[in-house]
Parts: sequence; structure tokens; C-alpha cells
Amino acid sequence: MSVVLLALRLARRNAWRSRGRSALIMVMIGLPVLVITGIFTLIETMTVTSREGLVAELGTADARLVQTPEGTVLQQHPNGASWNTNGGDDGAAAPELGSAEVAALLGPGTRLIPFSTGELQLGTERVGALQTDLRDPLTRGMRTLSEGRFPTAREVAVTPALGLRPGDLLRPSGAAPLTVVGVVEHPHRPSLREVVGPDLPLAPLDGFWSPNEYGPGWLADTAKPVSWTDVPALNTAGLYVTSRAMILDPPRALDRSAPSDVQHTVGLGAMVIMVVLETVLLAGPAFAVGLRRRRRELAVIAAQGGSADHLRTIVLADGLILGGAATFVATVLGIGAGTLGAPIVARWEGQVGPAEVPWAPVLGVAALGLIAGIVAALVPAMQAARQDTVTVLAGRASAAADRLGWPLAGAVLVLAGLGATVVARRQPGLVWVWLSAVMVMIGLVVLTPWLVRFTGRVATRLRLPLRVSVRDAVRHRSRTASAVAAVMAVTATVVALGIGAHSEYMDRRNAYTSARPTGMLAIWGGNMGDATWNRLRAVTARRLPGVPLAAGYHAKDAQGHRYALRYTVRWNGTRTRRTVAIGDQALLRLLQGRHDPQAAAALASGKAVVFDATAVRDGKLALRASSTSGPARKLEVPAVLATPADEHQGGALLPRTLVEQAGFSTAERQLYAMYRPPATDTTLWRDLAEVTSRVTIASEEGYRNVPDPGLWGWLGGALVLVVGGTLAATRLAAADMLPERATMMAIGAPTGTMRMVVAGQALYISGLGALVGLAAGTVTGVALSRPMTTHGAGDPATIAIPWPFVIAVVVGLPVLATVAALITRTRLPLARPRL
Repeated sequence: MSVVLLALRLARRNAWRSRGRSALIMVMIGLPVLVITGIFTLIETMTVTSREGLVAELGTADARLVQTPEGTVLQQHPNGASWNTNGGDDGAAAPELGSAEVAALLGPGTRLIPFSTGELQLGTERVGALQTDLRDPLTRGMRTLSEGRFPTAREVAVTPALGLRPGDLLRPSGAAPLTVVGVVEHPHRPSLREVVGPDLPLAPLDGFWSPNEYGPGWLADTAKPVSWTDVPALNTAGLYVTSRAMILDPPRALDRSAPSDVQHTVGLGAMVIMVVLETVLLAGPAFAVGLRRRRRELAVIAAQGGSADHLRTIVLADGLILGGAATFVATVLGIGAGTLGAPIVARWEGQVGPAEVPWAPVLGVAALGLIAGIVAALVPAMQAARQDTVTVLAGRASAAADRLGWPLAGAVLVLAGLGATVVARRQPGLVWVWLSAVMVMIGLVVLTPWLVRFTGRVATRLRLPLRVSVRDAVRHRSRTASAVAAVMAVTATVVALGIGAHSEYMDRRNAYTSARPTGMLAIWGGNMGDATWNRLRAVTARRLPGVPLAAGYHAKDAQGHRYALRYTVRWNGTRTRRTVAIGDQALLRLLQGRHDPQAAAALASGKAVVFDATAVRDGKLALRASSTSGPARKLEVPAVLATPADEHQGGALLPRTLVEQAGFSTAERQLYAMYRPPATDTTLWRDLAEVTSRVTIASEEGYRNVPDPGLWGWLGGALVLVVGGTLAATRLAAADMLPERATMMAIGAPTGTMRMVVAGQALYISGLGALVGLAAGTVTGVALSRPMTTHGAGDPATIAIPWPFVIAVVVGLPVLATVAALITRTRLPLARPRL
């Protein structure tokens, strides 16, 4: 029998005999493989290609055409489309072409049905809307009927996410109610909130036009396929085209090699190194446990003629068997988790297609897990080959020997990584910072045995149980250093991510700004006559009895063109353009939250009251008056600074006299009040919309985002890795300390002392690793904060440390590991008497 087969058989028997240790190694190796494989499979399954989404996009039609807004210059290419809208006040003018003109462009034998996408205004909420006849054969497969029937005139079908049933009523703003007669599902988007019907009162476009999101158009059944050669003429006519032929037979890509993405390659390499390093460090102590328990078995093999190569092969076979089994199980579970999880995730957000497995990256991850298992067993294999047979058979422990030069090499790597971090901090993107962090981490791993020996000097000042624990850890540095390095790597990664994410959150929070204080309700009227505005104001006063209302005004030129007065200011490093308000003393009190005599006097004297300190220069505020239909103008008005109601608040207030002196007329078209409508109350919106659809309501709620909850998810992952790795090393320590523990028990040491000795190992390993990881993670986190929080030249970085999170990682995890070690079994096994 060959040596390899014999080694594999011994490894299989040893793995089955030590099932607990084997399961721990498999978990440490397989967990990263499972997570990464699951994510890859999830992403691939949730990615719907053009071919997979063909039926949902076109049904049985040959093409879909979307009318572009008036004045849009459109150009479609095989690699995308570009458009530029130069005209149109609302960005979505009525189609310039009729069905007959479009059919003529597509050739004889063409049949068209209306197919328009947009939004439906339901109170204060907008939901997606699809205006077409689902009973037509051209729409077959686009939406699947799950309940009721397809709608006809003045009827609609809804998706399940809206929570409506057949027989319910929809009440669009400014339109007659619509009856729900069916529930339909999108083939790939279970979370879609959509209303479908043949005649829907689509709301005007609010934002940028996109052919994939908004546009009146048609589905076409053509006599011949609509190919790329037909696209330029259709674009010239103002039609965006999606056709079956274009999707099924795309043009061949140009034969030229794309430039390599250096950052992507470097980032992937850094991730691979981190995964392998962490897996090796976590599984290494567990393999060392096996080596300690098999020392005598290996010594017997050596005494019977086994060579050093034979011993290395036997130990490496452990890594191959356990790594292979862990990789296989984790790959299967990851594929299953990704496949089954995609429909569940898509119900919250996203889309889902047929189950797919990206075999190339999945097999690459599996190979990575197998390699990590073998590498984790490499150091124990080298130790097995070097062990002294006579010393092991005599029952004595081998002395740990330091390798000269390793501390120096580790220090050089750490210093080089710190220098690279300083340089990477100034570079765009995060990948260079992470690459520098990997260099620092590898240097610390190399330096860890020296750190263990250096910190062992404190043992003489400790109480007996801790002194025994630290001295044993120093004596067995090969086992201790691996566990300390694993804790260090996990802590450094989690602390760096925590500082970077919290800094980004604080930067977003500091960057939040508003022209109104929190709790203010704003009602804006568009272009409307005085009579309509008076009715709107009366309805508002009736709906808000006892709430003081402050008026705001619009500015118009002599030709009746409405103008907006704006200025630009840098807020938290970002250029922000603000629209100034026009009003009187009542509005000023609302904006300041109090009566300010100086600001009120300045406003009464015809000066602008500004809440942005950097916007006023030499007592002047530079404004730009712009209009969608008139020429732009530049103004410079006298201004004074004042304090707003909220710290995040900016903006400015101009008196009417100042605006009228600049050549504009003013008209009351805005109302402001300190009032927060209930979140579920839409009666105010509905009552105002019944007066006119040209009304907008906004309630300033302040900064609503919360810190990233993923921080505490990372803490959970760190908990598993740190406690698991520490306990593995602690069990090894308990096995190695049998002679010391036997001596302590023989002289009457109580059980509590024995537990303290074992717990001291856990405290030393996790505490030292956490402290070193804190230093490394803080450096990396501070470096990450710059590219994550800067928005241009001259913008200072935001550095914020989440102290509760850092304390939970650096203090809480070692405490938990120590407590878990306290319950480790400390009873000595019965010794077999020697005859």
C-alpha cells in the first residue's frame, strides 16, 4: 500500500475517532466557503439577464417603443443609450407621434397596442403603474394572474405587495376611483408595487426621465424583426426601442481587449489572502490539538522506521480529508442556501430568475477552502517531522525554539504596511487601504510569537493560576501564537469596518441639511390663479384650525415667467444649491424658532436674512435667478447672518421689497406651519388635491437614517470566530497542561483554581489578540474614513469611533471567551497504572 493511501486511511480513522475536533475544524474551514458560495449563488440567481427577462419585458410582442419627452436627443447603442432633454417644462410632454405614424415607421403589417409606464398618485404615496390591456395576446406572460381577472375600462389589477384584493377601491388624486378586479404577479419581481389597467390617470413625471421607468409607448407586432439597423431612424423620430431581435441576436462585441481593472484584481487578491489567512489561523490550533494528541502515535511510527516525510504526509492528510469534507459540505449547503434564499430576499427587494450556479467562482472558492485546510495543517506537519522521538516516548514536552530573524521580518512588514497605509489613505477607493492592512496583518502574524514571549514577562507578577496559564502559553508559543493571531485578525477587521462605517454614517449625518426646521409643514402651489390659491388657502386653514400659517411668495418677471432664486454654498465639504424663501416676519419666526430682534429689523429694512455663514461675503449674498422659460440673471443683495432653529438648517429669507426692487413681482403661493401630520393621515393631501392637482406638500422630519445595523452583525460573526478560536486553543492548553494540573491537584488545589488556570489561557489569548487587533484596526479604520467621507479636494475627512461597538469587541469578546472557558471540563482522566 502506498504511503499516501495509508496516510489518508489513518487521517480518516483519526477524524472519526476525534469527532468533536474534526467538526470544529470543518466548521472553521467550511464557514467562509459556505458564506461566499451562498452569496455568489444568491447574486447569480437574482440577476435576470435580458434573455431571461424577455417575456416579462415584451410578452409575445416583437418590440416595445417608448416616446421620449419633447426636445430629447436620443441615441441607442449596443452597449447602452444616451439622451439629453433640452425642453419641456415637466419633462414628459405628450407623444408627438400617433399610432398610425409609429406603425408606418415599422412597416406594413404592424399592429400596436398602448403600453405606458409611470406612476399613480395615491394620496401622499406614488406607486408604479402600467397602462396596457393585459387581455391582449401581445401581453401574454408579462404579468401572471393569481386571483380574480384581468381589468377592463375603469378597472385595475394590482400586485400582491400592495395588499389589496378584488373588490377594493383605489382613489387616485384628482381622478375617479378605480375598482380592483385582479391580483397579478411580475415573473421576476415579487416585491413590485404596481397597478395595471387599460386607462390609468398617470401622474406627471417628478424627476429625471428614463425609458426604463417612465414613458408613454406601444407594444408592436411587426411583420419583420426590428433590428439594430432600424434603431437610428426610430431614435430620430423620438422613439426608444426594445426588440426581441435586438435581445436574442445582439451585435458581436468589438474585437479589442478591455483594459484590466487593476483595483478589482488587487481587491480580489487581498480578499483571497484575508480569507485563507483567517481560515488557517482559526483551524491551525485545532490541527495542533490533533498533533498533540497523536504525538505518541507518530513517535511510534518514527521508531518503527517512518521517515520525516512520512510523518508530514500523515499530518497533511488530516488537512486534505477534513478540508475536502468541509469544502464539499459547505459548497453544497452554500448552493442550496443561495438558491432557496433568492426568492425570499426578492420578496423584500430585488428580482429573481431561474436557479443558477456560477460554477467558475464557486469551484474557485471550493479550491480555496481545500487549500486553506492543507495550509492549516502545514505547520503541525512540519512540527511532527521535527519532533524528537525519544522525548515524546518518554512523555516529556518539547521545548519551543524561536527562529532568529522572524521578529525583524515581522517588524519590517508592519512598518512597510503603515507607510503604505499613509499613502493609500490619499488614494481614491478603498482597495489600496485594505491591501496595506493585509500587509500590516501579515507582519503582526509573523511578529506574534515574539509578542507572546515579550508579554510573558508579566507572569511573575500574577497570581498562581494566571501565572501558570501565561507561562504555559509562552512555553507552547507555536500553539498560542496561532490563536492570538486569529483573534487579532478578526478584531482588526471588525474594528476597521466599524470605524469606517460609523465615520461614513456621521459624515452623512453632518452633511444632512434642510432649508426648514424639523417639524415644519410646507405647502407649495404651482402655476395657478389667485382664485384657486385662495380656495387652497381656505381649505388649509379649515383643516389646520388654530395652527398659525406663514405665507411664502413666488417671483415672476414682467412676462409672467416664474423664477427661482438660488445660491450655492459648501456644506460639510459638498457643494449645495439652495432656493431662498420670500416672506415676512411670520415666516422668519418659524425659520428661527423664536423672535430675533436683530434679524427682524434687518428683514424690515430690506436685507436678506441668511442662515449659511459662508454664503455672505462683504455683507452681500450672490443669487442666481433661473427660469425654465426665461433668461437667467445674477443678483447681489445686502444680507445679514442669523441663527436658524436647527443646527443642520441653512437657507435664506428675502423680503418682498428686495425681490420687487430687483424687477420681479411677487405672489403668495406658499404656506408654512409648525405642524406634523400623522404618518397614516392622508386627508389633508386629499382635500388639497381636490382643489387642484398643482399642489405639493412636504413635511420636514429631520435626519431619519440610523447607524448601520450591520455593525452588530459583524460583532456576531466576530463572536463566533473569536470565542471558537479561543476555546479551541484553550482545549489544547488543557490537554498540554495535564502534568501541571496533576501536580496542582496532588498538592490540594481546589477545582476553582483548576478552572482559573484554563480560563487564564483564554483571557491571555483573547486579550492579547484583541489589544493588538485594536491597534491595527484603528489605523486601518482611520485610513478608510478618508476615502469614505471625502467628496472632493479640500474636503476634510470625518473620523468617528463607535465607542460602544469597539468596547464590545475589544473588552466584551475576551470576557465572553473567558467565561466560556470557565465551564471547560477540568477533571483529569484516570491514569492507567503501569505494570
